[in-house]
Amino acid sequence: MTQKIVSIVRYEKPLESVRKAVELARGLDNLAPQARVFIKPNIVFWTRATLFPMWGVITTSRVVEDVVILLKERGVEDITIGEGMVTFDPRDRETPAHAFESLGYNVLKRRYGVKCINIHESAFTKVDFGEGITLRLNRDMVRSDLLVDIPVLKTHAQTVVSLGIKNLKGTLDIESRKKCHSAHPARDLNSMIARLPEAIPPSFTVVDGIYSNERGPGFDGTVRRSNILIASSDMLSADMVGASILGYDPSAVPHLLFAALHQDRPADLSDFQIVGESPAKMASPHRHDFPYDETGGESLPAPMKRMGIRGLSYRKYDLTLCTYCSLLNASILAGIAQAWKGRPWDDVEVLTGKAMKPTPGKRHTILMGKCIYQANKENPDINEMIPVKGCPPSTKDIIKAFHRAGIPLDPAVFEDMEKAPGRYMKKYQGRPEFDHAFFKVQ
Repeated sequence: MTQKIVSIVRYEKPLESVRKAVELARGLDNLAPQARVFIKPNIVFWTRATLFPMWGVITTSRVVEDVVILLKERGVEDITIGEGMVTFDPRDRETPAHAFESLGYNVLKRRYGVKCINIHESAFTKVDFGEGITLRLNRDMVRSDLLVDIPVLKTHAQTVVSLGIKNLKGTLDIESRKKCHSAHPARDLNSMIARLPEAIPPSFTVVDGIYSNERGPGFDGTVRRSNILIASSDMLSADMVGASILGYDPSAVPHLLFAALHQDRPADLSDFQIVGESPAKMASPHRHDFPYDETGGESLPAPMKRMGIRGLSYRKYDLTLCTYCSLLNASILAGIAQAWKGRPWDDVEVLTGKAMKPTPGKRHTILMGKCIYQANKENPDINEMIPVKGCPPSTKDIIKAFHRAGIPLDPAVFEDMEKAPGRYMKKYQGRPEFDHAFFKVQ
């Protein structure tokens, strides 16, 4: 058996650095010119309302174009770039089109003849993973001869890291993504995404670490200019190296451990060759989760507890909280902080996701979303139930629920939701290493 290789390269020059990473990993050595290649970048989120800090959140267009050039040099003509990004409205088709245009993907179409698809507008193939688990994956990706997976080097508040394997979740349809956030203990988010490599064609992973993201995966993380590229024809090996560089033992990252068990492999760096730079030399610890304070019978994000907020328990997110409710969560917490005027609220608890259970004795329990409502609609430990049943919940219903509980959320928090990412730009202003040119195609 050919030994698996992972290359680690410092990013220094356009094209040449990616070329070096690919050649050291020998990832495209046997690629036939007639191959159908599917490129999966990571566009975790997009909004048309504002420019936001894409560094460490979205795959740089620089690396995407460099990969396309290397494929074209090998005579490959059939190249598709596909992504199923998150938007505030899952039915939105204009925002993904705006993202492709803004990131220069349409220039790549004209210049190199690549195709660009919004996965939410394309066909899906049902894949049976056994044990009663079926998911629907993008058909173009599944039927390609080679998948080039280009994730960002970042941590993730739920899955610890978000690298090549986690990036595959963006090839699922929305219902399958929700399935991945199951409350079933044997089918949680980590165990579900660990199975995804079983359904893909031969792959080559290029981890884009020009920028890395601490407490990702979104724009509210803390971004660093890291200048690291990781490449391998073995996705799990690339991810284990990426986790190590981010400061995590791969065996302590649940979905990597699950994937290693599925593949009958050790969950460490022992069964593949590393070429180029040393992981230890490149390592820089990145925290992954947001701290919560659970003292005094109330759970709140630590910064909100330091504000002195009382009379409210807003439990820490768990693995069952899906992406769309997660987007709302951030705005709700911001609205609560704005609404606090120093007077304790009336013993309110907020439950999210699919698995949380109410704390007996709380006066008011807000059930945020259809899933948590279904899980607790007959729970006798709830005194006053305030359900918000949508999937995802409507902002109008969220405001009503909090007002009913005595917390005066300002509707403007949601009206301005699409512009909120732009406010995070301030901390990067005047820092030349944070250059939006990496997200353009010249």
